[in-house]
Amino acid sequence: MNNQTMTEHSPHSSQEITIGMADDQQLFLKSLSTLINQFNHCQVIVEGMHGKDLWDKLERLPDLPDIVLLDVNMPVMGGIATAQSLAKAYPGLKLVALSMKDDDSTIISMLKAGCCAYLLKDIHPAELELALKEIHEKGFYNADADNIRYRRMLTNELSDTAELSDMELTFLQYACSDLTYKQIADKMNKAVRTVDGYRESVFQKFKVQSRVGMAMEAIRRELVTI
Repeated sequence: MNNQTMTEHSPHSSQEITIGMADDQQLFLKSLSTLINQFNHCQVIVEGMHGKDLWDKLERLPDLPDIVLLDVNMPVMGGIATAQSLAKAYPGLKLVALSMKDDDSTIISMLKAGCCAYLLKDIHPAELELALKEIHEKGFYNADADNIRYRRMLTNELSDTAELSDMELTFLQYACSDLTYKQIADKMNKAVRTVDGYRESVFQKFKVQSRVGMAMEAIRRELVTI
């Protein structure tokens, strides 16, 4: 792929969000494409049946899409490998993981591979439209928001005032990996109950409800590196 040609393209109109997708389930791929094209100012410009197929088609495009939606499990070239390669070649490209279920280990791996958000495949169309707009405008979307206040925080309308203790920060580093909570407790030389306390405290401070949401917020705050 010609990096110079693809990276020096002129930006799209702020009124249009162009989208690429890769998913090996053709019916889902076509249905999602049709749905997204019905949203205001959204257009799917490339579809791939797996990561390599998407790469081949991106080569023939004059401009990169603004957002690329990647299925986690695909043949030939899966979601993690595709995200890693795209993030390395085009660090400004907004990559989004698509998943059938909220699997902590897999989704965190996709985030570490370069995705700025993850979306479940059974997401409501209204939330999908909101997510695409926030990803386009803010470069981030966390579906694990428990109230409107947290959504506002993602847009920096509220400051990040909840500080973490040194132990919570250490826990957070381990939590943004594939270690189980029991393994984290062993690494920290703490009881599992103590680690559970760190987890609940960080959940409360981050206003999230899951490990994936916690990891995404940690990445957004640049408390962990990917």
